[in-house]
Amino acid sequence: MKSPSPDDKTLAAEAAAGSQRAFRELLKRYERPVFSLIYRMVRDRALAEDLSQETFIRAFRAIDRYNPGYKFSSWIFKIAHNLTIDHLRRKRIDTISLEGSPDALTAEEQARTSPIVESPDERPDAYVENLELGSEIEAAIGRLRPHYRTVTLLRHVEGYSYNEIAEIMDLPLGTVKTYIHRARLELKEALAHLREEL
Repeated sequence: MKSPSPDDKTLAAEAAAGSQRAFRELLKRYERPVFSLIYRMVRDRALAEDLSQETFIRAFRAIDRYNPGYKFSSWIFKIAHNLTIDHLRRKRIDTISLEGSPDALTAEEQARTSPIVESPDERPDAYVENLELGSEIEAAIGRLRPHYRTVTLLRHVEGYSYNEIAEIMDLPLGTVKTYIHRARLELKEALAHLREEL
């Protein structure tokens, strides 16, 4: 019988002790979620790949400072978030214009990265409609200011609690709740405008 895989905290302790194998396993577990978070923040695949790689380089260098009192996923997302926000501040870029962007998700990318999952009993036309709505939501999220975008992704895509988001983003809990509330209002307004235009 195959033994169960070690948990993240065990792997992090082994990586801190010098195990390349343990760090490679953590990379394997979190490479896709970290890329997905960063990609949704910057809306540029090449840039997201670069920032993801830099996230893991920084994590590797700082693995001995990881506090096992917190989830490893929160720690790695915190590094990714800080790195991405720093980049957006430095470049002062608006990652998606009000008219749309060449970097917006294609239907194929949307199908791969969207939290909307096709169920076996879903009608094809309903799936297409959901996919189109998912694209509209992705575009609307892309228009949010970076902190609103991050809290929205962490809460509604990654499923983190308010307390975990506060930890990842180094923000007071009340600020996280305010950001999520304001982001929801902005998204609701943006989607209402889109529906009026259709």
